[in-house]
Amino acid sequence: MKLYLRFYLVIALIFLVACTSLNNSQKPQSQTTQTQSSQQVVTLDKNLQIAMGQTIYVPIYSHIYHNDERKILDLAATLSIRNTDLTNPMIVTAVRYYDSDGKLIKEYLERPIKLNALASTDFFINRTDTSGGSGANFIVEWVSQKVISEPIVEAVMIATEFQQGVSFVSTGKVIKTQKPSQSTSSK
Repeated sequence: MKLYLRFYLVIALIFLVACTSLNNSQKPQSQTTQTQSSQQVVTLDKNLQIAMGQTIYVPIYSHIYHNDERKILDLAATLSIRNTDLTNPMIVTAVRYYDSDGKLIKEYLERPIKLNALASTDFFINRTDTSGGSGANFIVEWVSQKVISEPIVEAVMIATEFQQGVSFVSTGKVIKTQKPSQSTSSK
């Protein structure tokens, strides 16, 4: 009788250990998609000395046309902002999303964020969000207290249907350069 009891206890212990290790192995996978530890909210004061800054226009396509009948294929979009400087941080002061008519749809930042050296952040538009239209865009504004290498700001659009996929990258274009020591107030 004691042998059966020990046998069942060993089986139960093995089962509990196996269940615990499965739960632990699954946690890192789900956390890696949203962790952005490099993103820090900052407050800009009036005395901040700016060495450089830019306003960048990034085309976004919430849909594209295909086939002869101009059928619409809805796309998901990810805006990526990457600090390419090896040693210095940058401050992203605004990320705004506009539709095809130039109407503001969404302001993504309530307060500026600091991206450390070589850090990146992203902003996602769901495939079902077609409010931007085929001519949507992001306006990204950033500044830095030191002269840094220019960031990479681009968007990736993607859609998959019926074992087929479409993806492409849209590169940001600098439309305004901020001169040293100008005010940091956002428009």
